[in-house]
Amino acid sequence: MFGWTLHGNGKDVAPDEVVAPGERLNWPATMAMGVQHVVAMFGATFLVPTLTGFPVPTTLLFSGIGTILFLLITRNRMPSYLGSSFAFIAPITAATASGAIGSALAGVVAVGVLLAIVGIVVQVAGIRWVDALMPPVVAGAIVALIGFNLAPTAWGNFQADPVAASITLAATILAAVVFRGFLGRISIFIGVAIGFVYAVATGAFEVPNAVTGITPSQAISDAAWIGVPQFHVPDFAAPGTWSTLAMFLPVVLVLVAENVGHIRGVATMTNDPSLNEHTGRALIADGIATTLAGAAGGSGTTTYGENIGVMAATRVYSTAVYWVAGFAAILLAFSPKIGAVFNSIPPGVLGGVTTALYGLIGIIGIKIWVDGRVDFSRPVNQYTAAVSLVIGIAGFTMQIEGFEFGGIVLGTVAALVIYHLGNLIARARKTGADDRGPVRAP
Repeated sequence: MFGWTLHGNGKDVAPDEVVAPGERLNWPATMAMGVQHVVAMFGATFLVPTLTGFPVPTTLLFSGIGTILFLLITRNRMPSYLGSSFAFIAPITAATASGAIGSALAGVVAVGVLLAIVGIVVQVAGIRWVDALMPPVVAGAIVALIGFNLAPTAWGNFQADPVAASITLAATILAAVVFRGFLGRISIFIGVAIGFVYAVATGAFEVPNAVTGITPSQAISDAAWIGVPQFHVPDFAAPGTWSTLAMFLPVVLVLVAENVGHIRGVATMTNDPSLNEHTGRALIADGIATTLAGAAGGSGTTTYGENIGVMAATRVYSTAVYWVAGFAAILLAFSPKIGAVFNSIPPGVLGGVTTALYGLIGIIGIKIWVDGRVDFSRPVNQYTAAVSLVIGIAGFTMQIEGFEFGGIVLGTVAALVIYHLGNLIARARKTGADDRGPVRAP
């Protein structure tokens, strides 16, 4: 499994070549690239626990452990880093607002178990049934509504310090537009760093915590350089937990889409279609990693677009690089001081970066429509997207016998029902739904 062959001279990659998953460069270069991948995921992986109130070191620890598990389960054939999934932000935020962290962790565990089950089914039956259940119009709508559903949260943080938020947002956008390659791909990290510096320079960083009365600088100073991460356990018996679980179920669909997209992307970039055969294993691996994370206090994991970007820029797809990245993340997790730094990011800075970040999640959903060439002249596609997005953005809620379902759940159900029922009716009538032409505004 670990028999990597040296690519060329171990130093250079020719313009028309890639370093395949089973190859590697020399170990100094491999280690440097592994650290580069950690930096690439840094801003995003730290941002999720920072926004949701989860322990940052714990999330980072299980991010590293999950990456190593992913490599083992996929037989060291699929290069990927498992970082914090943005799809968990909305349900975790809602769960922790109405209950303790244990209820949110129960939701993370439930998602992990279901994802692993989906992976087993895919491994046995193939991937076609997933494509049938979630064609591009449905998958794109679900991903988009999860991002846009978080817009009010971004606005709430933005209002805490509009100046810091605006500076952070501007820096994030400029970094993405001005820089090329690696720096452009860590624009979120750069934006947060600049906003952080502004907060320190203006004194906003010294505002005491409303609960503890301790200033961020004091919290960082008091934190040890080396320590054990803080662990929590899921609570399935807490009041309202089963309603909470319903909010997490749509996340499974997002993780399936992200993992499948990752595998297909790497297979295309390496010109190795056989990597698609590892889709089931990848889903199982991410499911197990998410389950372990939720069982001990970490956020759920997923494959990372940032790391695909680094691979595309370097043309190095060696799994050896990801072993380095996984162990580096684990080592960083045992530094409470690093966690304290990220926990001290001012709300205004978070408001600026999440204004861009949550919108980007929504745009990823729209990109799925574009890549899938969704025909929006068909009314069934129009209504699948239109109704689900409005439900998600407006934050529709529904209570049924003590269970409360939020906008993400209702929007996901709407997308699935409208698409499949609409096409079922069209087939039953033996007429194409697109024969009627596009819906026009009155």
